[in-house]
Amino acid sequence: MNSLYDIIGIPFGYLMSWIYKLVPNYAWAIIIFTLVTKLLMFPINYKTQKSAARMQLLQPKLQKLQKSFSNNPTRLQEEQQKLYQEEGINPMGSCLPAFVQMFLLFGVIDVVYKPITHILHITKSIRTAAISKASELAEKFGDVNGGNAITNGNLRNELLTMESLNKHPDEFNNFGENFREVVTSFSDNFTVLGANLGKTPTLHPAEWNSEAVILMLIPFLAGLSQLLVSLYSMIHQKKVNPTAQAGGGCMTVMMLLMPIMSIWFAFEVPAGVGFYWIWSSIFSFLVTLGLNLYFTQDKIVAINEKEKEKARIYAEKHPEKKTFMQRMLEQQAALEQQNGTSAKSDSGEKMSRSEQNKQNRDAINEARRKMAEKYGDIYDESNENDDQ
Repeated sequence: MNSLYDIIGIPFGYLMSWIYKLVPNYAWAIIIFTLVTKLLMFPINYKTQKSAARMQLLQPKLQKLQKSFSNNPTRLQEEQQKLYQEEGINPMGSCLPAFVQMFLLFGVIDVVYKPITHILHITKSIRTAAISKASELAEKFGDVNGGNAITNGNLRNELLTMESLNKHPDEFNNFGENFREVVTSFSDNFTVLGANLGKTPTLHPAEWNSEAVILMLIPFLAGLSQLLVSLYSMIHQKKVNPTAQAGGGCMTVMMLLMPIMSIWFAFEVPAGVGFYWIWSSIFSFLVTLGLNLYFTQDKIVAINEKEKEKARIYAEKHPEKKTFMQRMLEQQAALEQQNGTSAKSDSGEKMSRSEQNKQNRDAINEARRKMAEKYGDIYDESNENDDQ
C-alpha cells in the first residue's frame, strides 16, 4: 500500500514543491495545493454529480418497476436493463469517476504526509536514518507518537520526525545533506499563525500559549468542516428525494459519527494533516454546492434528453455492441433464471445437492465452451475436470 502512495504521490509532489517555491509558507502552500487538486479533479466531480443527478431523475420509473415486478426478479432485471438502455444511463457511471478520485487522493495524502521527500527532496538513505533516530528518541522520551516506535512503513513518519527534531535538535547533528539545518529552516515556515503544523495537537499541553490553542482548535475545525459537508449532503438529499427512508437512520448516524472520528484522529496526527482536512472539506463543500446549484431540475431534464438522444444514435450505428452494464445484467438474469430451475431435474423431480452442483458445473462449462467458440479461442476440456 505504501508503494501505491509513493507512485501516485510523485507528480503531486512536484506540484507541491513548485507551489512552495512560489509561496514559502507551508500553510499557504497546503491551501493552494488543495485548491489546485480540487480543480484538477473537477471534471471527475462533474461527471459523478451528473450521473447521480440522472439516476435521481430515473428513480420514480425504477420504483414503479420494483412495485410491478416485486415477485419476479428476472423480469425486473430485464425491465431495468431496457429502461437504462432507453435512457442512455449506466447505473455504474458514477463509480468509475469516484474510484479515480479516490485513487488520486492517495497521491494528495502522500504529499501532505511527506514534506521531507516531496518538498525538501532529501535522499532516501538520509530520510531512513533520520526516521530511525526519531523512532529511538520517541521510545526514549515518550514525547512523540505516544512513545511508540516510528517505522518506515508509517505514513506519518516524516511529520513525526520533524516533530522529534523540533524537540531534540541536537540529536540530528550528524546527518548528511545539512539535514538539521534544512529541516529546521523548513519547520520555521511550517506554521499557521505561529503554530508549528509538525506538532501533534493535545488537550493537555505543557503550557497553554497561542500555539497550543491554535493546535488544539485544528482538530475541532477539521471535524466541523466535515460536519458541514455531511449536513449539507443530508439536507440536499432530503430535498431532491424526500421519499427516501430506507437506511436513513443508519446513514444519519454515520454522517454524524465521521466528523467525531475526524476530531479524535486529528489529535493523533501532526497538525498539518488536520489543517489539510479543513481546507479539503471546505473546497469539497464549495464544489458540491456549486454543482448542485448548476444541476437544476430543468438542467438535468435537458441533459438527460441530450444523453438519451446520443445513446439512441449510438445504438443505431452500433446495433451489435452492448455496454458493460448490459452484459452484466444479462449474465445476472441468466444466473438467476438458472438458479430458479436448478433445484429440479428435467423430469421435475427434486434434485440432491450433489446433483445440483453437477448441473451448475455443466452449465458453467457449457457457457465457457460457447464463449470460446464465439471469440475463436481454443477450449480446453481438461479444465472441466480441474473445476470438479
